[in-house]
Amino acid sequence: MKFRSIAAVFAAFFGLAPVAAPAASYVIDTKGQHAAITFRVKHLGYSFIVGRFNTFSGNFSFDDKNPGASTVKVDIATASVDTNYGERDKHLKGPDLLDVEQFPTATFESTSVTANGDGKAKIAGKLTLHGVTKDIVIDATHVGGGADPWGGYRDGFTGTTTITLKDFAIKRDLGPATKDVELTLDVEGVRQ
Repeated sequence: MKFRSIAAVFAAFFGLAPVAAPAASYVIDTKGQHAAITFRVKHLGYSFIVGRFNTFSGNFSFDDKNPGASTVKVDIATASVDTNYGERDKHLKGPDLLDVEQFPTATFESTSVTANGDGKAKIAGKLTLHGVTKDIVIDATHVGGGADPWGGYRDGFTGTTTITLKDFAIKRDLGPATKDVELTLDVEGVRQ
């Protein structure tokens, strides 16, 4: 504590600005199954089909004192789509929907993070899906962070966004009630 005070006086005396600490870097914990990317889409306007992507990876940086400096990058294996029904999953992977052979990876990379207070933020970024890149905004909430039982440190977030299929050149007509997909990202990261 004494050293920090002396350093602050020294910096002030010589007109030096204090150097901000960099945001901490995290790897999304997919190995321990502490993260999920899920989606739901209306079925005939009567109910919802719920699914997930089983294979993805990513990282983020986070500084709770300066959340605006945070960044996020996620890569998703589109062939890992899973709605718990094999015939539907085969259709989703096919050329008139995700076309996983031609577009095996979807990516999201943040361009800005705007904190709204109370642990909430808007994460703007670029989603590339089906070979098309579009700007999207994820409504995110910091769930919490702290030491884990294995000597590490973790932070967790949840976020939601809605995308429109035709914006990503997915032209398959699934009916007027099925044009939008609601995405939810539940992410726990291990600090590096």
